[in-house]
Amino acid sequence: MGKGRELGLQLRQWIATGSVSLDNPQALANRLIDALGAEESLRGPVRDLATQPLLLRVLQLQGGPQRSAIQSLSSHLAGIYAPKVLAELLDLLQACSGVAPPRPGAEVPGDGAADPAEAVAGRRSGPWLLSLQENLRPLGPGLALSASAAMVLFWAGGELDTWIFDSWGWSSGAVLVVALALIQALALGPLRALRWRWPLTLESSGDPRQAWCWITAPWIHAGHGEALLNLVLLVIVLGGSSLPLSSLLLRYALTALATTAPAVLVARRARVLRHWDGASGPIAALIALAVALSLLHWKVHPFVVGPVEIPAWVLLVVYGALQLGWQLPRRDPQDTSTPTARLWSSPWWWGTLLGTAWALVTRAQELARSFGWLG
Repeated sequence: MGKGRELGLQLRQWIATGSVSLDNPQALANRLIDALGAEESLRGPVRDLATQPLLLRVLQLQGGPQRSAIQSLSSHLAGIYAPKVLAELLDLLQACSGVAPPRPGAEVPGDGAADPAEAVAGRRSGPWLLSLQENLRPLGPGLALSASAAMVLFWAGGELDTWIFDSWGWSSGAVLVVALALIQALALGPLRALRWRWPLTLESSGDPRQAWCWITAPWIHAGHGEALLNLVLLVIVLGGSSLPLSSLLLRYALTALATTAPAVLVARRARVLRHWDGASGPIAALIALAVALSLLHWKVHPFVVGPVEIPAWVLLVVYGALQLGWQLPRRDPQDTSTPTARLWSSPWWWGTLLGTAWALVTRAQELARSFGWLG
């Protein structure tokens, strides 16, 4: 008998005898972890499963609603865990509920023959596009909510400039740095839960109930060392910004979204166990933009901080070395991904690519104008 089935039968017995409360997911997780014993590889996945809201529905419902909840939960787990771990979790689900969850690669009972129209669409679009669609679908609520929040920030930034910061003489860069520093300071003291609730995790990335994490993730750092470094870099790269606050907040939010979304897609496909937070994506994009424009214009683009001029390539080298030291090692003992996958699941890496691409587009527009191709 596998460990997953053994835990599922144990959970079923606890429910039958009333010795465990389903209203306390954390207590349930602790009991399951205790029952695991020395099986270290399943501790994290079992804790994640026990705290999933869908598990409560699986254990409380019957019939069609229960099967629907099991299918949704199985699909969610399949997007996160490696096949060996997934098999144990599905065995646990089947043993505790008495309903067989769908297995990866298995035909869903009762589906019958595939729709010919869907088969033709699949052949036309190809497996890569279908795979991308399947991976993007769970992220839809979070992406839409984050993009909508960026527009709200655009409006709020304009109002704050009009009523407060214009009269104070604050630049938009200073407002952003102070806001991030204030949130991080609160996370050190009275609001410590922010450090663990606001970042975007692999589990919450596809959960519609936690779609709000896509909004909060760029505004908090789980690691205080990275928070301090990013605040210093924001002072350097945005200290002389002349953008209005509304535009700066809009660009910050959209750049964070554009660098986090592909990182999450890679992590879900490569089973990289990590979380996403902070300003590393937007900062990397700004630095890469300046470095690429320096090369394309063949002149140095420095960042000026008081009497000091810091070349963009210096920030690229220093920040890149620190980020590689953070991104390449495993962040979770259960992570079996490759260093390459962990690099591609980093917003810093996608920010570097985005900044470089934007520099190429900017230079192409300049050349087109010089040749009269653009008005």
